[in-house]
Amino acid sequence: MTPAVAVALALGAGYVCGSLPWGLWLGRWLRGVDVRTMGSGNLGATNVYRSLGPTIGIATLALDMAKGALPVWLISRSAVGAAFTGGREWCAIAVGGAAIVGHMWTFLASFRGGKGVATAGGVVLALDPISLLLCLAVFVVTVAITRFISVGSIFAAILFPIVVALRSARGVHQPLFWLAIGVSLLVIWRHRENVARLRRGEERRFSLARGGRA
Repeated sequence: MTPAVAVALALGAGYVCGSLPWGLWLGRWLRGVDVRTMGSGNLGATNVYRSLGPTIGIATLALDMAKGALPVWLISRSAVGAAFTGGREWCAIAVGGAAIVGHMWTFLASFRGGKGVATAGGVVLALDPISLLLCLAVFVVTVAITRFISVGSIFAAILFPIVVALRSARGVHQPLFWLAIGVSLLVIWRHRENVARLRRGEERRFSLARGGRA
């Protein structure tokens, strides 16, 4: 296998895995509804939770994380990872980045997807579990204080590249740091409507009850 073929396979497989729209599919299979017509219209776990309830919401969260973690683990350890330009580490980064992009812009749902937080969490789980735990702690504390999922997501996204840089002796000179920068910018950009609602005082706070916007 040539490096060019390995790169194409890694990016393609990562994107296809990330594109699996579990929120859309679970809503159709279990409730007969299209979650894109409900709440914020987002395919991510938060909107599914609020629109369809905690069982489907939590299942969507788990599956969205899995579609980020599993391809990173499996593909980077395969022959594709061995032949990838830069080796298995860069292969894992490429697959993870492609999976996140696939979740945000899935070809299986008219290129409408989620905001990338859960799938990015799965990717980070595969690459650096400690960094995930630290960012998750910030997310939980922020949401507990503000009750805004969007604010917790943005804070965790901002923290991610900082944690990655500080946790490794290589600092910013590592592939994961550049993925972290890209993920941070994408997640913040995908939350631009939430930021606008926060500024207008229209963003709804999270509660365990159904309803509200993601």
